[in-house]
Amino acid sequence: MTVYSKIIGTGSYLPERRVTNADLTAQLAAKGIETSDEWISSRSGISARHYAAVGQNSSDLAVEAAKRALEMAGKTPLEVDMVIVASSTPDFQGSFPSTACIVQRKLGMANNSAAFDVQAVCSGFVYAVATADAFIKAGVHKTVLVIGAEVFSRILNFEDRTTCVLFGDGAGAVVMSASSEPGILATRLHADGTHADILSIPGHPEGGPAAANAGFLHMDGQAVFKLAVTVLEEVAGEVLDAAQMAPSDIDWLIPHQANIRIMKSTAKKLGLPIERMVVTVDEHGNTSAASIPLALDIAVRDGRIKPGNNILMEGVGGGFTWGAIVARM
Repeated sequence: MTVYSKIIGTGSYLPERRVTNADLTAQLAAKGIETSDEWISSRSGISARHYAAVGQNSSDLAVEAAKRALEMAGKTPLEVDMVIVASSTPDFQGSFPSTACIVQRKLGMANNSAAFDVQAVCSGFVYAVATADAFIKAGVHKTVLVIGAEVFSRILNFEDRTTCVLFGDGAGAVVMSASSEPGILATRLHADGTHADILSIPGHPEGGPAAANAGFLHMDGQAVFKLAVTVLEEVAGEVLDAAQMAPSDIDWLIPHQANIRIMKSTAKKLGLPIERMVVTVDEHGNTSAASIPLALDIAVRDGRIKPGNNILMEGVGGGFTWGAIVARM
């Protein structure tokens, strides 16, 4: 019997503090930095984002999203035999212990499952799902909890209006299980380290910070935009070919929620109407590895995504990394 991996539950969580463009504009104005709601929304499609509270870490957001995904899946934490967390903002400096281990502990499943983090920035969730899919199809694990969780507000330079207005905090999760029914139909992952400098956090462990803004996110917006629109179109074509599907077979496109212009460009190149693309960037901003599972959960819970629907999820992030997944819900 062919073994597939299938998404059987979704969940998400947003911190309580909602920050509108007007709120952020006022905060920046106090520092003498000019911006406006129109400037932000016209360039990104973002109207608001959420910020974690003091003392609230990526693992805290991840646990809340995980609980909701497990509840939908009808699974207890002890039925999970692997936890994968995608995050660029882990709980611990230096990235260890892994946030996945902290989530495992907080869910009361310590020593019950494998647990590790995946670092592919905004492509992290796609990478994590592809990894879980491989473990399940190989028969090594049966139930995998995959989470994307970020507190990007901690790594933003609030004196740089070109980046600080774009990102937010949040978490999304899926429960993946071995199934006799098709679920994950195809995955494709890529990376190109020659573009590592266009999206990064400058600084090195040896010798201290490498720049005055070390510890803060740095992004060459134009370079990221040009590369993103190119590779997202290419990887979408690759994964559809692998799944033996045409764009017309896709019910819902769920791209990484980075910038509405990139998202619309991707949909247009695929020949998909905007109405078949899940959009949450307006209310969430760019939540990096959390953006795709957040959008997926919202569309599942509001009834847009139904059992049997074919979805295309794709992301692009620092590294430079990108990837795509075709899944049947």
